[in-house]
Amino acid sequence: MMDYGAIYPEIILILFAVAIPALHMLIKSSRALAGISLVGIAASIGMVVYYMLNGYPSIIGNPDAPLLSFDALAAVFSLVFLSVAFVVVLASARYVEKDRHLAEYFTLIMMATAGMMLVSSAQDLLTIYIGIEIASMATYALVAFRKKDKRGSEAAVKYVIIGGMSSALSLYGISLLFGVTGTTNLIGINAALASQGVDLAALMALALLLAGFGFKIAIVPFHMWAPDVYEGATAPISAFLAAGSKKMGLVVLFKVFIVGLIAIKADWDIVVGIVAVLTMTIGNVIALSQTNMKRMLAYSSIGQAGYMLMAIPLATVVGDYAITGGIFHIITHAFMKGGAFIVVAAMAYVAIGESIADYKGLGKRAPFMAFSMTMFMFALAGIPPLSGFMSKVVLLSASVQAAEVTQWMIWLGVALVLNSALSLYYYVRVIKYMYVEKGETDAKIKVPVTLTVAIAICLVATIGLGLFFDPVLELCSEAARTLFPALGA
Repeated sequence: MMDYGAIYPEIILILFAVAIPALHMLIKSSRALAGISLVGIAASIGMVVYYMLNGYPSIIGNPDAPLLSFDALAAVFSLVFLSVAFVVVLASARYVEKDRHLAEYFTLIMMATAGMMLVSSAQDLLTIYIGIEIASMATYALVAFRKKDKRGSEAAVKYVIIGGMSSALSLYGISLLFGVTGTTNLIGINAALASQGVDLAALMALALLLAGFGFKIAIVPFHMWAPDVYEGATAPISAFLAAGSKKMGLVVLFKVFIVGLIAIKADWDIVVGIVAVLTMTIGNVIALSQTNMKRMLAYSSIGQAGYMLMAIPLATVVGDYAITGGIFHIITHAFMKGGAFIVVAAMAYVAIGESIADYKGLGKRAPFMAFSMTMFMFALAGIPPLSGFMSKVVLLSASVQAAEVTQWMIWLGVALVLNSALSLYYYVRVIKYMYVEKGETDAKIKVPVTLTVAIAICLVATIGLGLFFDPVLELCSEAARTLFPALGA
């Protein structure tokens, strides 16, 4: 009899997601529904932690060609997705209380999270594709949650069209790769390519997969949808997309390139490196001119994706150390970017606009909100001793190590440093408005407790991961190593 332990955390989430619409018939309060959702997410977190402490469950599928494997990598990413979902649900408890379809809102967040977790466990391209589609369908609906909001509806239409294109490209790439190798299992694909080499069809498949999955994380040149979608969606959902959905795309690229295509790394390492540099540079340069907080954070998120993407070419030389840096930056980014978007949500809740100029005088009106946003901005810029600095240090050291073998990889580190310096301008501009510029009024702002607690969680994580990073780095290292033993590394 097959053991389904590998998907117990997802099953817990799905059971709660299915139960919430029924419970909504009895309970009309958004706070009560959010509380039930938080219990489900916490139960799933408990299941993941139990596996981490007591051993991971057996794989699902053929041992030589598994479909799902809940290992250290899946556990770490599942905790990231669940943590983001927890913070977003907590922030949403009051944010959406006046909206209709509350049960569907919380259900969709949990279903999207379950899809992301499925992707982190997947060992087969088709299983990865199914997980992506589960998450994507839910996030399409979440972006369009406020149907009467023209910006939200427009953003959802763009998101669906671009998402459909990315699904088509990735599925076509999968079919081509299956035609070349005779399998959709990642380990089997790598073994087949190692024995038979590369032909035009394999290169086309590689390009289609990079484009299809690249849309999900908004890498250049597949990034233009992100600012419109993040601006049009409600701020908590923007946080969910930037801190959660984007990380799903990155774990897919880690698996596809490091497990499935490492045998032909000479054919893609420079290309992925160039894409990483272009992504971080274009994202940061365009962010300089933004006046809307959501759009600025969206372009900043594109730039941050470039930092994470550079781990893939670096891993072809220094192995799991580069992926460790990539995973660590994914974790730190989830909290600092999620926290920044939730501060925007808190300000929107009290009728402060989304323009950066609307944040004038916030240091006096809402000291905790302004302090939190300052910490998130400094962390995103990579200022010590915050978490963003430590994760960038690991990526930079991986670049220096890789350059000893492959000289051009030092330019990945140079691009990281230059872009971090460039980004400081638009992050500090927000801080200047909050503390130096004088607002129209000094009236104090009262933010709901749930939003404040959600921001506090992100703030503690952002500071804590910068000061006490050793245990988390060890966890990231264990997760990164799971990508390499199957290859005999």
